Amino acid sequence: MTDLARFSINQMTVKQLSLPDLVDACRDLGVPGVGLWREPVRAYGVEAAAKLVRDAGLAVTTLCRGGVLTAIDPAERASALADNRRAVDEAATLGTDVLVLVSGGLPAGSKDLHGARERIADALAELGPYAEQHGVKLAIEPLHPMFASDRCVVSTLAQALDLAERFPAHQVGVTVDTYHIWWDDRAPEQIARAGAGGRIHTFQLADWITPLPEGVLNGRGQIGDGAIDMRAWRGYVEAAGYTGPIEVELFNDPLWARDGREVLAETARRFVEHAA
Repeated sequence: MTDLARFSINQMTVKQLSLPDLVDACRDLGVPGVGLWREPVRAYGVEAAAKLVRDAGLAVTTLCRGGVLTAIDPAERASALADNRRAVDEAATLGTDVLVLVSGGLPAGSKDLHGARERIADALAELGPYAEQHGVKLAIEPLHPMFASDRCVVSTLAQALDLAERFPAHQVGVTVDTYHIWWDDRAPEQIARAGAGGRIHTFQLADWITPLPEGVLNGRGQIGDGAIDMRAWRGYVEAAGYTGPIEVELFNDPLWARDGREVLAETARRFVEHAA
């Protein structure tokens, strides 16, 4: 396949593959980059994973995920900050300069969205300088509003940028993920805003398919199967100055039930067909 120079496969897309199998499959198919997840990387060993990927000549485009920064309880907040510092350390070891942040939902019993977002800002004030010291940028990922209560109180790029712009761009920026923002008619202008400030730290693709599955989390569709015009969104980020890797990140039970190498090859083909 051609036109894979900027393609990166997020590890979650083919989570049925072990890390060594993923690395082998990427090498065989000519996939140049991978976005890694902390849990499987830590299970394999962070140093060992870094060596495995490095020896294969693969770029680690992002590490997922940090965040969950909305807790009110002081002990929970301290624990979250410590975990995010560890995530920064892991990103640096793996050789990526982007740590994706999923900010966290409302604490139990709370209905205070504004307060939750302010606690994210308080945490970023501590984490941003720490990340900078380690050569890592924090990328706030807005999630679709259906996740606002339990996973992420940051639902739009405008909200993400309102937080990020309190800090230097080399510390805090945003993740542009088609799945979460395609519905928002203000998103293109917010992508331009992010680009003007040098804050597009990663760009991810997934399609929107319906009906959503029960629980909704694993409804991220294969590229080309849904409602999103991938080339249009790539055009928005490129017009805003983004020239970095383009990750495909899918949470999808039917895809996970298939052979992982087959899914990776299909995803690479779909990327070329719909987004290259």
